[in-house]
This record gives sequence, structure tokens and C-alpha cells, in this order.
Amino acid sequence: MSEREWHFYLDDMIDFAEKVLAYTEGLDQQAFVASGLNYDATVRNLELLGEAATHIPSEQRDACPAIPWRQIIATRNRLIHGYLGIDNDTLWSIIRDDIPGLLVELLKFKAQTS
Repeated sequence: MSEREWHFYLDDMIDFAEKVLAYTEGLDQQAFVASGLNYDATVRNLELLGEAATHIPSEQRDACPAIPWRQIIATRNRLIHGYLGIDNDTLWSIIRDDIPGLLVELLKFKAQTS
């Protein structure tokens, strides 16, 4: 993969993280779970975030240990393969506690590699 190509995946990761935050803005966990469209769109963007992470070369991932690459990919796998067993408390924690910091780190990583 060329240097330019993996940057597209990094841009996608930033876009997906921003969408997760936008789709959940102003909602509490109960409203989020009951929202239907927001819930589905958020889960899908978390899946896509993890999928895009798999396309970042390992050398680049190793260069940025502040980003929890393995956890991002593992979350994608759990969401994709465990659709009947998504734990909403865990999902909400990821959205509120992890995604804002992840977005900051992704933006720093992009600035360092541009």
C-alpha cells in the first residue's frame, strides 16, 4: 500500500469518529438506545472505524502507540459478529469515554504524518 493510500483510511477514521460524536450529541444513554436511527448509525460508524484501522500499516500503528489500534479493531469485530449481544453500557462507555480522546489522537497522528 502506498503512503498516500493509508492516509485515506486515517481520514476515514477521523470522519467516522466525528460522526459517532455528532450522532450521539445531546443524548443520554437511554435516549441513545431508544433512538433507532442514531443507534444504528453510531454502531455502523464504530464498525467502519475498526475496519479502517485494519488498513493502517503496522509500521504506522507502531509509530503511534497512543492510539489503541488493537482495541479499535477488536471493538469492530465484536460489533460485527455479536450483533445480538451488544452490551449497551459498554457501547455507551466507548462513545462517551473513548471516542473523544481517540479523535484527538487521530488528528495528532494525521498532523504528524502529513
